[in-house]
Amino acid sequence: MLLLEHFDYALMSAERDRTQLCLMFIDLDHFKNINDVLGHSTGDELLIGVANRFLTLLRPQDTLSRQGGDEFALLVPNCEADSATRLANRLIQAFNLPFEIANQELTITLSIGISVHPEDGRDFDSLSKQADIALYRAKEAGRNGYRFFTSEMQTHSNRVMQIDSALRKALANEQLQLVYQPQIDLKTQKIVGAEALLRWYHPELGQVSPAEFIPIAEENGLILTLGDWVLRTALTTAKPWLAIADADFLIAVNLSALQFRQAGLADCVLATLKDRDFPPQNLELELTERSTMENPESAIAMINTLNQFGIKFSIDDFGTGYSSLSYLKRFKLYKLKIDQSFVRDMTEDPEDHAIVRTIITMAQSLGLITIAEGVETKAQCDLLFELGCNESQGYFTGKPMPAEEFTQLLKLQNP
Repeated sequence: MLLLEHFDYALMSAERDRTQLCLMFIDLDHFKNINDVLGHSTGDELLIGVANRFLTLLRPQDTLSRQGGDEFALLVPNCEADSATRLANRLIQAFNLPFEIANQELTITLSIGISVHPEDGRDFDSLSKQADIALYRAKEAGRNGYRFFTSEMQTHSNRVMQIDSALRKALANEQLQLVYQPQIDLKTQKIVGAEALLRWYHPELGQVSPAEFIPIAEENGLILTLGDWVLRTALTTAKPWLAIADADFLIAVNLSALQFRQAGLADCVLATLKDRDFPPQNLELELTERSTMENPESAIAMINTLNQFGIKFSIDDFGTGYSSLSYLKRFKLYKLKIDQSFVRDMTEDPEDHAIVRTIITMAQSLGLITIAEGVETKAQCDLLFELGCNESQGYFTGKPMPAEEFTQLLKLQNP
C-alpha cells in the first residue's frame, strides 16, 4: 500500500515536470535453495542483509518494497533509461560480494526487470506487468542480469499465453500426433530403430514447432501429461514393427527433465510397458545431459532400476551440456547421441571434426553405441562411418514420417 502511495506521488511529479520514472522488479536467483538447504531462519537473515545492501545503493527518494518471498519492487523517480541501466549494474555488481550468515559465506545473484514511464505505461498496473515480463526474460537469459521491457517482449508474452491456453486443449481435441524418424546402422545401412517425435497442428496457429511449445509445457507442468501420452502412443504404434524388424529394434522416446524427476517414473514406465504388452528391451529412453546432472545420484538410481528390466538409456544432444565424466561412467547407458550442432559442419570445420571424433572414441572406450543427429549429406555419413560412429539419424537417411509410412519402409527392408 505504501508503494502505491509513493508511486501515485512520483507519477504526479513526473507528469507535472515531464520527467521519467522507472519501476524495477527484482528477484533473488535460486533463493529457494537456501531455504531448502539451510533453513528458513538463515533465509530470513539473508533477506535482511539483502535489504540493507540495497539501501546503501539507493537515494532517499527511491522506494524499495518487498513484495513477498524473494521478490522486491524498486520505484525510482526522475530516472531515465540510462540512469536505470547504471543503477541496475550497480545493484548486480554489489551482490558479487558474499554475505556472512551464521558463520558461513553465502552468495546470491539478482535478476531485474525494468519498465519506464511513460513509454511502457502510465499507471502502476501497466508498469508492473511490463516490469514482470522483463524480469521473466532476464531469468530466461540466464539470470544474474537485467532486461528493459520492449514491445517485442509483450508480443512474445502474448504468444506464450496463447500457446499455453491452446496446448491444454490439444490432446482432447486430437491435434497432437507422433512422427517417427529412422535410425540407421552405418555399417549395414539397415533400420535399427526409430525416434518418436511429437508434432502439433492447431487449426488457427498452424504447425507449432516443438522448440516453441515443449518449453512452455515444461514450464506449466503439462509435459507430464504429454510425456505419458507419447510413451503410450509410441509403444502401441511400434508393437507391430517388432514382428517385421530385427529382434534388437528400438523405439526411442524422449524424457523431459520434469518427467525424470518424478518419484513414480519407474513404476509408470513399467506399468505402461505391461499395459501395452511391449518388451522392455526394445524401449530406449532418451535423457538430456541437463536432466541427468541436476541430481546425478538420483539419476543413477533411476537408470539402474529401469535398466534391470532391460530398458535402454541414451544421452541426447551429447556435448552441449556439462556432463561429469566421473558420473557418466556410472550411468548404465547404452548410447550417446552426438548433437547436430557438431555434425552440421564437421566435414569443413576442424574443431567440430575433432569434437565428434573425441566423443566417438570416448564412447567406444566406455562400451557405448554412438548415433549422430542431423545427418544431411553423404559426406557426413561417410566421415561418421570412417570415425567409427555406429548409427545415423537425419534427413539424409530418413525424414520424420507418419507411422504408416514408416511401416512401409520397414516392410521394404524386411520383405
